Amino acid sequence: MLVLLSLCRTVNNFLMTGPKAFLTYASSVQVGAQCGIQECKHQFAWEKWNCPESTLQLSTHNGLRSATRETSFVHAISAAGVMYTLTKNCSMGDFDNCGCDDSRIGQTGGKGWIWGGCSDNVAFGEKISKQFVDALEDGHDSRAAVNLHNNEAGRLAIKATMRRACKCHGVSGSCSIQTCWMQLADFRDVGNYLKMKHGHAKKLEMDKKPARAGNTADNRGAIAHTFRSIARTELIYLEDSPDYCVKNQSLGLQGTEGRECLKGDKSRSQWERKSCRRLCYECGLRVVQKRIEVVSSCNCKFHWCCTVKCEKCTQVVTKYYCARKEGGRKQHNKAKRRLRARQQ
Repeated sequence: MLVLLSLCRTVNNFLMTGPKAFLTYASSVQVGAQCGIQECKHQFAWEKWNCPESTLQLSTHNGLRSATRETSFVHAISAAGVMYTLTKNCSMGDFDNCGCDDSRIGQTGGKGWIWGGCSDNVAFGEKISKQFVDALEDGHDSRAAVNLHNNEAGRLAIKATMRRACKCHGVSGSCSIQTCWMQLADFRDVGNYLKMKHGHAKKLEMDKKPARAGNTADNRGAIAHTFRSIARTELIYLEDSPDYCVKNQSLGLQGTEGRECLKGDKSRSQWERKSCRRLCYECGLRVVQKRIEVVSSCNCKFHWCCTVKCEKCTQVVTKYYCARKEGGRKQHNKAKRRLRARQQ
């Protein structure tokens, strides 16, 4: 995983040059990065771009990184995953120098409730996440600035999705007063929030070339001026996305030919049920049906003490895949024109 490898390099750099305290956070940072990767793959499982590993490198040091709408999501969800895991571990007492956020305990929060309990310490998670993840950006050009902005948007998503939890107090369960605290949402909620932000991401029109020597101050000024009107919570990008329908080895894209899609099952979401249209038909491909044998565990029984033994059951299931039309791929441009017409 390229995100994980990039962050592992950052972790190693901190261990060599940074405070010894960072040793404590290294595993949490790596787990958080993995959490972000898995959420990215979940959110885009039935999209033309499905969070392939070839696009998951965060560092821009080699000058080859793109800054598309999709990579804006990669940066945001990775930074959010690292902050989320650090915050969770802090609240659970895994770090000696960190615990619950008790800064408001005893204060009146609203009518009938006061602050109490164990609020998740997002300030700590945000601080350490920023020190690790943002260290991957050492440039001063627009591309690095966009990536840092999206990192911050990911961290702000953690705060935006937090929820208040309360406990009742009073005679005979009257709940005359409540003590409340702030806790992290499920990370899936963070992923859903950032997926929505991805859909509304804003494209910036500015110079994408690295700053020339001796012109760094001017370049930073231009970047600051461009960012002035952009909310910190919004995802931004510089470049239009490539055509994810088509295989492109230089970009590490496999296209949608051969991808599985879903149809028929009414228990699935509408977005999932339309995946065949999105992945196949809109890319000039057809849908083929295949009957596949799937082996799974079944008839599991608990045996004293303490094992569970299962049988192996074989089930034939129907799966659907995108395939090239007979006689070659249909004119892809026609499919794209029809899609644009529907969106207008």
